[in-house]
Amino acid sequence: MRIGIIIGRIGGVDGVALETEKWIDILKKLGHEVFIMSGEFESWKMDRKHHTLFPALSFFSAEAEWEQRKAFFEPDEGPNPLLEHIERWSDMIEKRLLRWVKAKKIEVILSENASALPCQLSMGVAIKKLIKRTALPIVSHDHDFHWERGERYMSVHPEVNQYVDENFPLLLPDVRHAVINTFGVETFKNRFGRKALLVPNVMDFNRPYGIPTPENEFFLRDVGVREGEIALLQVTRIVRRKGIETAISLIDKLNDDKLKLVITGNNHDDENKEYFNELIDQIHDLNLSRQVIFASHKVLDHKDLSDVYAHGRACTYFSTYEGFGNAFVECVLAKKPIFVNNYKPVYMQDIGNKGFETVMIEDSHLTDDKVKQMAEIIYDPVRCREIGEYNFEVGKKHFSYEVLEEKLNTLFTF
Repeated sequence: MRIGIIIGRIGGVDGVALETEKWIDILKKLGHEVFIMSGEFESWKMDRKHHTLFPALSFFSAEAEWEQRKAFFEPDEGPNPLLEHIERWSDMIEKRLLRWVKAKKIEVILSENASALPCQLSMGVAIKKLIKRTALPIVSHDHDFHWERGERYMSVHPEVNQYVDENFPLLLPDVRHAVINTFGVETFKNRFGRKALLVPNVMDFNRPYGIPTPENEFFLRDVGVREGEIALLQVTRIVRRKGIETAISLIDKLNDDKLKLVITGNNHDDENKEYFNELIDQIHDLNLSRQVIFASHKVLDHKDLSDVYAHGRACTYFSTYEGFGNAFVECVLAKKPIFVNNYKPVYMQDIGNKGFETVMIEDSHLTDDKVKQMAEIIYDPVRCREIGEYNFEVGKKHFSYEVLEEKLNTLFTF
């Protein structure tokens, strides 16, 4: 089939973009032709036949930013100007999507979180209008939902909240929903009385990853990890739910100048750099400026992450909330031990119950016993390798491309 993917951005290191790339790989392997329309192509080699840039879909377009501000952060006195704007702007987007569908002879739509989370209001509404107009089959790949984000997507205007509920997620009659965790399956059943297929996030366990090579030998050295020092890796973006403050606290509690925490992600998604500045204050107060390294300038895209993992000792992953947890499986793929927080609502029921060997904390609390367990692993390279090899085999069984292929073969049989 000719599958058209609609996505806000692709090519970057956020979970939706990363997982979409894997779906594309498998869909092509299954014989489908894939077309992408995106608001941004980050670090992506485009071809004019299959890739269409449509900046209005970007999360950072002027109109999308204005909508978010007026809906959730700085609302006007009444909701009507915003709602009227979304209707007009989504009509424009729908017309462009319709031209794309006809030009590329699209047979089925894949909406990548655009129909689940209202982080780009007009895009989600436009996709709904497109499907109602064309009756095209659609798969909605739903990574997370607005009610999971606390107050983030709550408006002071009941009319706006109702509008969000009516459009996100997409609940037209024949939509096929793919969710990334058990919580999503239960949500669709309990909230909407509908079925959703669980499709876990995966990694390619058949290709080398995180392997030391002559090309990456000095990668960590270049960001400030000297010979003889030990790097703990925080391979995430800098956003509050990643719990990076707990990783910094771990460095403080381990009290060893030879330990470095390397944070690979940028702070582009951190509103006003509020969380980033809190981390800077924490590092300053604990006198850890020589041990905590921000390395996003060296990690241009996710392909560089393999080089990051190659020479790290272990990974910190103290998130408080995740829709799934790509970085966890990535650490498994790189055969690195993982120190993890029992993040909600996913970790234990979708990942932690599979038999991985980790050091897990509860509620971001670093007890003396847990810190001792982490230290015993960090300072024992042989034990690190044993844990890495064991977790790799567990991960391959549950989160490999082979698992994804089986799921997509079912999902895209119409």
